[in-house]
Amino acid sequence: MAQLENVNEPVQFDSIKIGLASPEKIMEWSFGEVKKPETINYRTLKPEKDGLFCERIFGPVKDWECHCGKYKKIRYKGVICDRCGVEVTKSSVRRERMGHIALAAPVSHIWYFKGIPSRMGLILDISPRTLERVLYFASYVVLDAKDTGLSYKQVLSEKEYRDAVEQYGYGTFRAGMGAEAVLELLRAIDLEKEYRELRTELDESSGQKRTRIVKRLEVVEAFRSSGNRPEWMILTNLPVIPPDLRPMVQLDGGRFATSDLNDLYRRIINRNNRLARLLELGAPEIIVRNEKRMLQEAVDALIDNGRRGRPVTGPGNRALKSLSDMLKGKQGRFRQNLLGKRVDYSGRSVIVVGPELKIYQCGVPKEMAIELFKPFVMKELVATGKAHNIKNAKKMVERLDPQVWDILEDVIKEHPVMLNRAPTLHRLGIQAFEPILVEGKAIKLHPLVCAAFNADFDGDQMAIHLPLTQEAQAECRFMLLSPNNLLKPSDGGVVAVPSQDMVLGVYYLTQDRDGDRGEGMSFRSINEAILAYENGFVTLHAKVKCRVERSICCEDGTVEHREGLVETTVGRLLFNEIIPQDLGFVDRSVPGNALLPEINFLVKKKNLKQILERVMDVHGATQTALTLDDIKAIGYKYSTKAAMTVSINDMTVPESKQTLLQEAQNTVDKIARNFRRGLITEEERYKEVIETWKDTDEQLTQDLLNGLDKYNNIYMMADSGARGSDKQIKQLAGMRGLMADTTGRTIELPIKSNFREGLDVLEYFISAHGARKGMSDTALRTADSGYLTRRLVDVTQDLIVRDLDCAAERDTIPSLEITELSDGQEKIESLEERITGRYLAETVTDPDTGAIVIKADHMVTPKRAPKIIAALNKAGKKSVRIRSVLTCRSKNGICAKCYGANLATGQPVQVGEAVGIIAAQSIGEPGTQLTMRTFHSGGVAGGDITQGLPRVEELFEARRPKGLAILTEISGTVKIESKENKREVIVTDNENQQSKTYLIPYGSRLKVQDGQLLEAGDVLTEGSINPHDLLKVKGVKAVQEYMISEVQRVYRLQGVEINDKHIEMIVHQMMKKERINEANDSDFIPGTAVDRLEFEDENERLVKEGKTPAEGTRTMLGITKASLATDSFMSAASFQETTKVLTEAAINGKVDHLVGLKENVIIGKLIPAGTGMRRYRNIKLSTDTAELLDSGELLTADEAFDVDAESVENTAEAEKLERELQNEL
Repeated sequence: MAQLENVNEPVQFDSIKIGLASPEKIMEWSFGEVKKPETINYRTLKPEKDGLFCERIFGPVKDWECHCGKYKKIRYKGVICDRCGVEVTKSSVRRERMGHIALAAPVSHIWYFKGIPSRMGLILDISPRTLERVLYFASYVVLDAKDTGLSYKQVLSEKEYRDAVEQYGYGTFRAGMGAEAVLELLRAIDLEKEYRELRTELDESSGQKRTRIVKRLEVVEAFRSSGNRPEWMILTNLPVIPPDLRPMVQLDGGRFATSDLNDLYRRIINRNNRLARLLELGAPEIIVRNEKRMLQEAVDALIDNGRRGRPVTGPGNRALKSLSDMLKGKQGRFRQNLLGKRVDYSGRSVIVVGPELKIYQCGVPKEMAIELFKPFVMKELVATGKAHNIKNAKKMVERLDPQVWDILEDVIKEHPVMLNRAPTLHRLGIQAFEPILVEGKAIKLHPLVCAAFNADFDGDQMAIHLPLTQEAQAECRFMLLSPNNLLKPSDGGVVAVPSQDMVLGVYYLTQDRDGDRGEGMSFRSINEAILAYENGFVTLHAKVKCRVERSICCEDGTVEHREGLVETTVGRLLFNEIIPQDLGFVDRSVPGNALLPEINFLVKKKNLKQILERVMDVHGATQTALTLDDIKAIGYKYSTKAAMTVSINDMTVPESKQTLLQEAQNTVDKIARNFRRGLITEEERYKEVIETWKDTDEQLTQDLLNGLDKYNNIYMMADSGARGSDKQIKQLAGMRGLMADTTGRTIELPIKSNFREGLDVLEYFISAHGARKGMSDTALRTADSGYLTRRLVDVTQDLIVRDLDCAAERDTIPSLEITELSDGQEKIESLEERITGRYLAETVTDPDTGAIVIKADHMVTPKRAPKIIAALNKAGKKSVRIRSVLTCRSKNGICAKCYGANLATGQPVQVGEAVGIIAAQSIGEPGTQLTMRTFHSGGVAGGDITQGLPRVEELFEARRPKGLAILTEISGTVKIESKENKREVIVTDNENQQSKTYLIPYGSRLKVQDGQLLEAGDVLTEGSINPHDLLKVKGVKAVQEYMISEVQRVYRLQGVEINDKHIEMIVHQMMKKERINEANDSDFIPGTAVDRLEFEDENERLVKEGKTPAEGTRTMLGITKASLATDSFMSAASFQETTKVLTEAAINGKVDHLVGLKENVIIGKLIPAGTGMRRYRNIKLSTDTAELLDSGELLTADEAFDVDAESVENTAEAEKLERELQNEL
């Protein structure tokens, strides 16, 4: 391993290559041969010479000190001791220097012979089982048949070998066993010749034989193109990894703890030395053979213990951890150390609510802050002269000197900190805040950011991290600060919506009550009304008249001053004080509306969300943050004043309850009588009983809600959306109703009591079923949802916005035609929702006036969307062409125009945004809310239709669904035939009279009628479609549309909104590959999968040269397969099946170009997204003149936004202010 010239300078490189190590390469790495199995001397505790920890080979244990102590101190740097042979250098070289073991007999590398498929078996064309018998000395293989009747590579058992020797005589042919024989066979392979022969064979064969040839061809081609030699799969020298990576440490009791690798190496060295001695002595063949087999097994155990046969165990019957185990799984090198590291400058503590904070603030405990900001405080102490040197400053900080606190106050100003709550399911789980010092030991959190963190104050903990560099602080301030994260990246909705107390306070404040004290009073001004309220002359809810003054902008641009009386309540006047008055809730163009308060209705949680969305659209994030804090303050204030409580008397049980229950019981008895008489079946009886109780339950709930007073505390809590629901009120004061048992089947005995009356024992037990199932369901769901997110992140992690427009050099804009998503009668997603935030690929004009509503290649803003839909409706069009990720032509990553708006800002997405990760988080984060159930669709054998999380997983993994629907492969007319024990559907093509018969399984429900006309790809029975069938019959577009609508359906059913573009990103990654059917003049191997764009480019080139292009079909991979099929072997290896991925990559000599995020995190580079992109890293900051960049460069080159006149005025005003400030200074 070459020593770096300057250790502090990181090595600059653009790619990493993996390959097989040749014996020469292993010797080149090695600093010496390990000859003895000893580790350290038990008396001196120093490493033994030539042992596994030898200082001569691996370097000194102590810095700048040789083994015997002749040379000490740094002045002897680089000297090699003449007594002990140890180089005087830093002890850290023991992490880098490798050794080797010279093996007395070659051994095979288990990855290459045992992996699936066995690479060694394929290249030799010997089956893996046979090969195993040869390697482990159970069979012979013919190496040179000479002129006997045997054939080259023929495998002979012990008996066959003896017979052959008898038949042909000793020495007439050569046969061998073990890795030596295989090594000779591998050395003899001529790759070029093999490649030519296989290509010829390939064109002539078909079926099973062809598949085998394709597999062999892949391996031969891999060796041929990578420069690896097949014989390097056999080891003659075994590398020994550096000792500090397999340490041995002394425990308290004087015993030693050691890495399992040392044990495994020790077994190899022992067996190797014994074999060498036996060979020297010329021991009998059978003994030598046994020793060789043992050596082979020892090396196998080191590389991958347990892959073949029983694993080698240590004390306590625990399997030893081999090199492969060090890499794989959650605790392996990749996931534990490379992708997840621990950081300093961080702390964690319990969180408490901080209602007095502003939305951009958080409270940090003093003791935590002093520790986090220690270096900054020390620097400041020295700078201000309060301490003479750093050492002194450190002491002052550690003593908590009183002067330290003032300095800390200054240091934390303008220095944001990041807060994170695990599990971080989406990017809003990490946000930056300005720290405020607080007493106590708990972190204070603003109540409105809880929704984003999914935090509550029942003992949750949060971690705090400190950005150190100026750049990191700037990023925190501009990107991570909580007011910049008010919108959800998944659907663009506001995430910081007030909840609970705040909602209740606002609801109480905006109520009106008839006949309240002070009703009908008139006030001269708002202040007078407030004064009257404070002095008790009028309540918040009384309808009063109040004089309001307002300046109104007329259409001709003049400002008109108006005043007049408006009827409202004091509470609403107070609420309107904090709400901007131009949100569009009141149509000011209507005469008499000009002076009305903007919010003149009862405000519930839904309305609060609408108000905030309007504030965001009209005034932007800064104003929204201010409004949020005002709503929080007023909400808390008035929910306190309202003094709402819950008492048992608020739960009024409806008088009709007994009658309703009695009627239902009579009906149920009647149903039971009919069943006993045999008039109805068990199935019907069960259904009818359930229906009866359901109707009764609903009727009772209705009576209960109608009977509750509008000002009943419980009712107000539920109605406002603060807490609780009709369903819960029903259980408190109506009846608990029907419950499900553990299998999900409804128990026909309802719980007639409610919580106010109390449950009896049987009822309690019945209700416990569901509760218990709910708990276990939640636990399972969380794990499944987390795993789904992990797979989604992995498949999309290299999707980054790389350029502005992929169609810039093309004549046509790549596009996709979309309509509204509906499922039969039920609408899943409207066309307006689907086009908002997208670039249209066609110009839309108003058919009446001919005016252009929007030009092609412009973005649909929320303001424009309704106008576009109106124009389309006038023209009678149901669909429109948009740019989509699915049709993007960017080489790697995607382009900004095909993606459209960044939902977290509403602006066009910027180059460098890691949109793939955002898509994965948007789909994975709500995953925990999805159910785990499979619903029973009526009928016994109707098959369960999977829904919820399992359905999403089934779709993204492109599995064959449960409850499969049958598709017709041809268009034509339907004919249904029922024979005695089977039903058949015959579809006949009307043009060429071809027909196809489909057998309908028992219990499936038909969706077609006799004589109906069908298109190819239509469904014949109910159920879910297999996406692979759809792709085959209807093509790429149909399967993409199906995937999007199906995933949307699952989420919409649960009330979760996700934008289409996120699902498109995943589907885009699933459909990246093209399977080669015929290679023709291309270099592709038939049967292999290649990247779609690579395939199209190669074919374009062939057509230009007048050659025959390759033929292929688009394939669809599940997300796990797609992640493993990525070009980056490091990303794939850190995902799943580490050993398999690395084996494959090494043989192919793969090069990882570090384009995705994971690969760069693994090697410790900045990720190539956001400000880590090369185009941003290379910007040189000049401090002489501030050059103003045209902001259009960063966003998009077109006028995607109509600039409001108001914002122009604001800029002019700001510039004026700035000039005045400059003059003052």
